Amino acid sequence: MRKELKIGIGAVVTVLVAAALYIFYTFDPETQPLFPKCPFLLATGYECPGCGSQRAVHSLLHFNIGTALKYNAFMVLAIPYIFLGIYLQYFGGKKRFPSVEKILFGRWAALALLAFILVFWIARNV
Repeated sequence: MRKELKIGIGAVVTVLVAAALYIFYTFDPETQPLFPKCPFLLATGYECPGCGSQRAVHSLLHFNIGTALKYNAFMVLAIPYIFLGIYLQYFGGKKRFPSVEKILFGRWAALALLAFILVFWIARNV
């Protein structure tokens, strides 16, 4: 690789890391929303299952687990399940643990997850 290209890649990575750190330490999603408001919330006044996820992720990154659970408990509790799915799909877990994938990511698991999401959606708005 040419020296100029390496320097350019290094500069881009440095700028991206600096921007990420700046956002991490100065951005507060409670007072400075980065993303638009939820269309479902705006239209109905009720929270969807994903409402509060941005604030929950921000709280988790700052190790405020209780606050993250307050913003969106479902998303916080689903993170290990998501990481397990990534491991099974992309890091060889499917070959090592085929029964885990079949049980936790099969058709019945998808239906159970959908039912759980619907119950969470209703419960958070009652």
